[in-house]
Amino acid sequence: MKERIELGLLYSRSGSYSLISEACRSGVLGAIAKINADPDMPLSFVAVERDPQGNADAYGPLCEEILRDSSARHVIGCVTSWSRKEVIPTLERAGGTLWYTIPYEGFEASDHVVYTHACPNQHLLPLLGWAFARLGRRGYLMGSNYIWGWEMNRLAREVISGAGGEVLGERYLPLGALEIERLIAEIRATRPDFVLNNLIGPSQYAFLEAYHRLGQEDAHFRPETCPILSCNLTECELPAIHPDAAEGLVAAGPYFRGVRGWPDGGQNFGSSHEAAAYLAVHRLVRLLSGHAGAARESLSQLLAHAPGGSEGIDLATHHTQLPVLIAQVENGAFVPRERFAPVAGDPYLAHGREAILQGASSLRVVS
Repeated sequence: MKERIELGLLYSRSGSYSLISEACRSGVLGAIAKINADPDMPLSFVAVERDPQGNADAYGPLCEEILRDSSARHVIGCVTSWSRKEVIPTLERAGGTLWYTIPYEGFEASDHVVYTHACPNQHLLPLLGWAFARLGRRGYLMGSNYIWGWEMNRLAREVISGAGGEVLGERYLPLGALEIERLIAEIRATRPDFVLNNLIGPSQYAFLEAYHRLGQEDAHFRPETCPILSCNLTECELPAIHPDAAEGLVAAGPYFRGVRGWPDGGQNFGSSHEAAAYLAVHRLVRLLSGHAGAARESLSQLLAHAPGGSEGIDLATHHTQLPVLIAQVENGAFVPRERFAPVAGDPYLAHGREAILQGASSLRVVS
């Protein structure tokens, strides 16, 4: 008889980032189905799901509801850093753990969070290093007006300036805003070597389509001379973007559809969001299967006592080692352009920036 363990799910199925949420949710539910169907697995999961509906203020109360009204101690969820930070105090009070499966801006470590997707030394720094070597060091920075955009652009500004480059502009839009004319006008006037896009959701989609039109008017703004760079756009959002507008977009991530080498091997996931969520559930079930009473332990106890090891989760920061790829949209799909050796998550950049910026850990160029 399998031990049944309740597992919290906290993803918004509507709102400006619902496509990302649905990709993560698909990964979680797919992993639960596989685990529950495996007769050799001693545990089965029962999903306890809540939907914040894109309202950042709902995440904390709904996370509290999961932890209060069920036996779940682990919650997989949240997309924005805003929502992640909203649930951490609740997790601290209740002794719960969030498994966060989205790329984020770094500079955080919590005893109650496992960060299973990329942080800046695994996405932004390799991406900028790739751009510096091929395009130049004059960048235009933009983002949605909240934590992700602020912190990603702050770090990008430091890195570009430190490399002798120049930031030609930096602008922010409210979440969901579609008024992108000023961004386009400034980019047209400043003529950067690349545009770093930290917009999310509909703002991003509107910008990409407007930028494509700009490229049709002026050849400088085509992908071969001034591409858009992104650390969070994956295949799950391409259906929301006109195919022509997505062509040439360059992104960094630990996985792109069809690429081999993902830690849980074999699966052909739709995006890195789905892949990270799927792997998080499998890591968790292996940790919980290690010994009796594991489901009631804190995250630090669980990682310290696991007979099979910590599942690649750093005991100090709770980040993971991940592959690093640079890919570009070509004929509607991401095509890898460069691969780096797997990189350990370093949220505070304690080990420096130079090696990955210079591509010292590069395995091979595949373009």
